[in-house]
Amino acid sequence: MVVRENFELQLKELQEKIVRLANLASGAISKSFTALENKNLEEALEVIDNDTIADLLEEEINDFAILLIAKQQPVAIDLRRIIAAIKIASDIERMADFGVNIAKSAIRIGDQPFILPLTPLKQMHDITLKMIELSIDAFEKEDVVLSREIIEMDDEVDRFYGEMIRSLLRLSDEKNLQQITQLSLIARYLERTADHTTNIAENIYFLVRGRYIGRNE
Repeated sequence: MVVRENFELQLKELQEKIVRLANLASGAISKSFTALENKNLEEALEVIDNDTIADLLEEEINDFAILLIAKQQPVAIDLRRIIAAIKIASDIERMADFGVNIAKSAIRIGDQPFILPLTPLKQMHDITLKMIELSIDAFEKEDVVLSREIIEMDDEVDRFYGEMIRSLLRLSDEKNLQQITQLSLIARYLERTADHTTNIAENIYFLVRGRYIGRNE
């Protein structure tokens, strides 16, 4: 019993590291988008400077997970928990990278007036952050119902992404080319963040059910 209790504590520690990494990624995306809206270059630079923290934490999670497999030789659902944690950590780290990329685009745009309203971009940002929040909740609770909700929300992000890109294409001219490029990239980074959050939801479903979610479920 003592061995099992110790293993449960280590699994809990692994889960807590994942949650901490997700909060770092969510914070990077939120802060970088705020920097974009407020044209705050110092805030954007802070996001870039803090990226190392997320990178190191992902490495720590991977090392911890591999050590658990080697020492405990888990089977069935415990093994799925560890494998899912490694996959989820990779997705979250990519999301943190997108936060950095948004910050870099905000710096490139600088204090230029925006060439169009950022409403679709703001909608993408808000939905994506909600998806990350729900994915953390679903991960902690191992909740497949929440996983389905997250997957469905990805369609909303895709819709706003299409709207933003169409608006930018209508403005396409040489004078505004730099900002069009950077806003297109930001839209893409948010769309990809939502995709990675969807990956997390699918891995949570796999963790609980032992299979990946089907399109008709």
